[in-house]
Amino acid sequence: MQAIVLRETGGPSKLHLEEFETPVAGPGEMLIAVHFAAFNRRDVFITQGLYPGIVFPVIPGSDGCGVVAAHGPGASGPAVGASVVINPMFGWGDNPRVWRSDSTLLGMPRHGTFAEYVTVPAENVHPKPARLSEQQAAAIPLGGLTAYRAVFTRGQCTQDDVVLLPGIGGGVQTLALLFAKSAGARVIVTSSSDAKLERAKALGADVAINYKTSENWSKDVRAASGGGPTLIVDSVGGETFAKALDIARPGARVVVYGGTTGDAKIRPFSIFWKQIDILGTSMGTPADFAAMLKLFAESTIEPAIDEVVPLAEVPAAAQRILDGNQFGKVVVAIR
Repeated sequence: MQAIVLRETGGPSKLHLEEFETPVAGPGEMLIAVHFAAFNRRDVFITQGLYPGIVFPVIPGSDGCGVVAAHGPGASGPAVGASVVINPMFGWGDNPRVWRSDSTLLGMPRHGTFAEYVTVPAENVHPKPARLSEQQAAAIPLGGLTAYRAVFTRGQCTQDDVVLLPGIGGGVQTLALLFAKSAGARVIVTSSSDAKLERAKALGADVAINYKTSENWSKDVRAASGGGPTLIVDSVGGETFAKALDIARPGARVVVYGGTTGDAKIRPFSIFWKQIDILGTSMGTPADFAAMLKLFAESTIEPAIDEVVPLAEVPAAAQRILDGNQFGKVVVAIR
């Protein structure tokens, strides 16, 4: 089969299109013929060596949509030929509060979806929401799971919230915007790109602030939120996270799922005096994934797709993501 293979670290240029052995579904597994896959920032981090437990060679890719090609021994679920989407989170465990220490994600260390075929446990295979195209369905698995857990399971977002989403543009934050708006919340987004802010407003953002051109973006957020956000969903970290704590409304929830700009120097006073809850989150449970798919199936929301690229252009697309030039998800056409 054709696959994108990473055999060493060194950045996106180390991703190569190769002939690779087609996998065979083992006991309890399904073989999926992948039609579309999608990028997560994790895929780019892996090429840079910025991820624990990297093994070579590996086929990256956590997101995928396609059809069931075969059932392994003992596997049950969607029939051969069914259109399906893959839950990339393996082995969360029995505790819905925190994942098991040996849980993993599709695309590292297990071969992922940037290939014509992939095998996954049958319990990770779900029918594609009928109202979504295959491209759209491929864009939602890992980002949608992460955003759903951040906004709802951990953040408990409701129509009464004023939500701040710093650094709008990536797949998870754009999905978090859609989810928060589906709950009826008021949403404020920030970015250094006016083009990304305009696209965020088209997705439903109520207020869009350019943190580079604003004289004081945190002051602008406080004013636009009527006293500070009640829910902040952050993956930026660094100074942005520290300022977010300072402007959060008393009693606010701050959900953190990343830290792309590094560690933050925070003031404990902002946390204890305002009795703020800081909530860590990452990926999500099988129940989170099922609820996320149900939301897409029963609502009118659609994921933001930046572009669709052929398998051969995956290295260039990875570089574009590394440079931060995308808005929403970059989808890969596999066949």
